[in-house]
Amino acid sequence: MGLILGSGGKGGRRGRRALNAEINVTPFVDVMLVLLIVFMITAPLLIRGEEVNLPKTSSAPLQAEANDAPLTLWVRKDGTVLVQQTEIDPADLATQLSAIVGEGYDKQVYLYADKDVPYGLVMDVTAEVRRAGYTRMSFITEQKE
Repeated sequence: MGLILGSGGKGGRRGRRALNAEINVTPFVDVMLVLLIVFMITAPLLIRGEEVNLPKTSSAPLQAEANDAPLTLWVRKDGTVLVQQTEIDPADLATQLSAIVGEGYDKQVYLYADKDVPYGLVMDVTAEVRRAGYTRMSFITEQKE
């Protein structure tokens, strides 16, 4: 901020104003706050999962790495298997998983299986995942209260 003084001569020319070269950041801040609120509301809506009734256990929460995008498998109560929300045939699971990333995938694979799914089907899915070359697999459950 500064003080604009007249240049002298002829009474200082009171009719003219000097240009103000300061940036007005108030509209910028307003727009950024609106965008922040929009993203805070829409971000949780973008995360979509499948409806499965997970079993309850007293295990510790999983530690996820930063920038980690795990592969998720869903086994529904009726026996359908989904890979990243895409339904596939359980018999073709190994070939589909191999086609996704190739062989020797060492990232985490998360298995969401409904608690009413037969144990044999969960083990079949696990065996197909191992056969596809995946080495790290976690079974997702809910916390007991």
